[in-house]
Amino acid sequence: MNSQDIYTYEQEYLSPEKTKMTLEEFLESDLEGYEYLNGELIRLAPTSVEHGDISMNLISLLNTFVRENELGRVYAPDTGFRVGDRFLMPDIAFITSEKHPDDRKKAFSIPPDLAVEVVSPSDILSRIQEKVFAYLEAGSQLVWVLEPRAKTVTVYRSETDITLLTRNNTLSGEEVVEGFSCQVAELFE
Repeated sequence: MNSQDIYTYEQEYLSPEKTKMTLEEFLESDLEGYEYLNGELIRLAPTSVEHGDISMNLISLLNTFVRENELGRVYAPDTGFRVGDRFLMPDIAFITSEKHPDDRKKAFSIPPDLAVEVVSPSDILSRIQEKVFAYLEAGSQLVWVLEPRAKTVTVYRSETDITLLTRNNTLSGEEVVEGFSCQVAELFE
């Protein structure tokens, strides 16, 4: 990738685009491939094969467990959630059966019970942390951030209750996806 390509990529995907559009107007629009944060449109960058592999590893494990135990629904990327005054699309999301809304518009009107973000090379750490805290503030009970380079999972239960898991640890659904667990190493195979 030459310097012009890098500049174009950064302009297109990493730079937020100011908008006068409200969240409601955004949700009623036909715009796809964007998240809405504080009056800014954030274009979602294409992900890598590694990102896809890791996401599918967790989706497969989590979805199988959730379906077998009739706990709710697991959602893949491109599923939108209204998270406070934002529109976010986690890489993976889970909503319990009890909270699952009937409406299926452009975005769920509630935050996911579990939100998962898989870090991409183009992600900006402060933006991921901002999303994590937005999920928690809006009512998500658990957020997992999977970091491919370090092969770690950071588990957020609140702004102050945070645990870092390495390849040798077990990831647990705790009370949110009760009974679910897997080795962290399995996610990065």
